[in-house]
Amino acid sequence: MGNMLIHNARVFCGVDEEVIDDGTVCVTDTGFISYAGHSDDVPAPAWDYEVYDAEGKFVMPGMTESHVHLSYNNAHPQQLNNQPLPIAMLDAVDNARVLLGSGFTSAISFGSAQGLDIPLRDAIQAGRVPGPRLAASDRDLGSTGSNADGTFGGDSSKKIIADGPWAIRKAVRSLAKQRCDIVKIFLDGEAISEYAPPGILTYSDEEVDAAVSEAHIRGMRVVSHSRSAAAVKQAVRFGVDIIGHANYLDDEAVAMLEAERHRIFVGPGIAWEIALLDRGAELGLPRDAMEQRGYQREVDETISAVKRLRESKVRVLIGGDYGLNITPHGTNAKDLEYFVDLFGMSDAEALLCATRDGGAAANTDGMVGTLEEGKFADLVIVDGDPSMDVRVLQNHKKIVGVMKGGVMHCGLMQSNPYIAPDKY
Repeated sequence: MGNMLIHNARVFCGVDEEVIDDGTVCVTDTGFISYAGHSDDVPAPAWDYEVYDAEGKFVMPGMTESHVHLSYNNAHPQQLNNQPLPIAMLDAVDNARVLLGSGFTSAISFGSAQGLDIPLRDAIQAGRVPGPRLAASDRDLGSTGSNADGTFGGDSSKKIIADGPWAIRKAVRSLAKQRCDIVKIFLDGEAISEYAPPGILTYSDEEVDAAVSEAHIRGMRVVSHSRSAAAVKQAVRFGVDIIGHANYLDDEAVAMLEAERHRIFVGPGIAWEIALLDRGAELGLPRDAMEQRGYQREVDETISAVKRLRESKVRVLIGGDYGLNITPHGTNAKDLEYFVDLFGMSDAEALLCATRDGGAAANTDGMVGTLEEGKFADLVIVDGDPSMDVRVLQNHKKIVGVMKGGVMHCGLMQSNPYIAPDKY
């Protein structure tokens, strides 16, 4: 596309909670933002622009899904990616299209079955398929007896089991050879697990140190599955970059996170617990059984944990475990509703978690997440006001434009079956 001037817009730059009622965004033909702000202050253009009249619609930064599993195929957990690899890859391509069409222009992989995210990332970067900017991982890394070991049975195409510091270093080196951006490790487990529940550390300190130091040496970042305070503290102590879940926090864990808030991010991933309670019967897991397993307590503890993190100014990210039949791709914006209704955030604050803070986690160069001069032109045009009601983002009919790198994508959601009711 050429140079574009988007005017007559309500602009949410994502730097803070301000919404500019009469705003303009200028995009260069090289895919960067040259101006975003009040229409009265637009600098005289140095070149010709195509003018787009937003007709008062809401323009915001593209969102970041911080805990994505694009290789998951909206199936029962025991049936994820049972297809042959070519079919699984087609599913991943479609999931990337759906995520971009949902307004998510960046994503952080939290584990990729069959290592599909790496060729998917490459295809997206090459412009062969539509999708978000993807920080790609390969298979989950865990110990014998960890939650990773219990996932997918004995299928090694979906996990790497490594025990001991040198075996772990070898595994991380193999991931670097695959050109991963992200290494995902399990530090504790899941309440549904028979042998690896939350609170039982499945890697020793020496093993975590080996995983993180080896990844960082090789230019990769580390994300962890850490539900318990012990697993969170272990993650912080050894330099994990993004902590998934962090449901159960004690005073020490909160203090450690606060001390590292300049570099660390936490993604509660609350969608899994809510869906398991509300729709677990579809998996043969009725609500009362899941409550006995501790999932309602986990939700309650997460609400308390996020409150403490907000008070400590720790950056909290939206996203988590979408891609199952009870949390299908395309419903990712539901997380913003949870942030408002469960965590007590304002709609605008939840938007900042999805844009500014998610962008900082997704791109360490600071090029995404806000509409500012010099950043990538990644934005979403919404027929509605998510700063007043984030639920509008669940209705794909209201997302009238998604731009990534200055390229406007339209019609991405025509075949998506998960469009929310028209009332939103």
